[in-house]
Amino acid sequence: MGSITVHEFTTVDGVVDAPMWTMDYGFPDDLAAAIGALTAEADGILLGRTTYEMFGPAWSTRTAAEDPGAPFFNDTTKYVVSGSLTDPGWGPAQVLPYDVDRLRALRDDHDLYVSGSATLVRALVADRLVDELHLFVYPVAVGSGTRLFPEDGTSKPLALLDATKLSNGVAHLVYGPA
Repeated sequence: MGSITVHEFTTVDGVVDAPMWTMDYGFPDDLAAAIGALTAEADGILLGRTTYEMFGPAWSTRTAAEDPGAPFFNDTTKYVVSGSLTDPGWGPAQVLPYDVDRLRALRDDHDLYVSGSATLVRALVADRLVDELHLFVYPVAVGSGTRLFPEDGTSKPLALLDATKLSNGVAHLVYGPA
């Protein structure tokens, strides 16, 4: 049986969009190792359309010499959840609709890594498809932006599985289903 493991960079006030605020904190070895451990276990990448379209141009030109994560992102099959994307240009890739049963079957057959994709992650958490939610919480509040969990009044209980302080002051929090 596989799993779905999510990785999000977030601020202390829960903002996850366009994480330019991460630049001030660098990318130290312990952060790279934490993310590398997540990708090392995965045999598929699950993304929403917007993140897929942002990642494609950013990763497709990178080589292993430039970034050790490049082979994973470029060579691993990407499963893109979208109702509008018809021709994925950055492959290998498959487009699929958001269908709980289909995603559950995909998870049963694969260890899937998700990065970003806030809309998709919200749905996956609501449908109890996320096995581990890795939040890398940066010590900054930005006041506005897309939040992973918007203020909709819906409770999303989670269980804390682990917490680690990284060398750049980022808290790596790992949650699972409650």
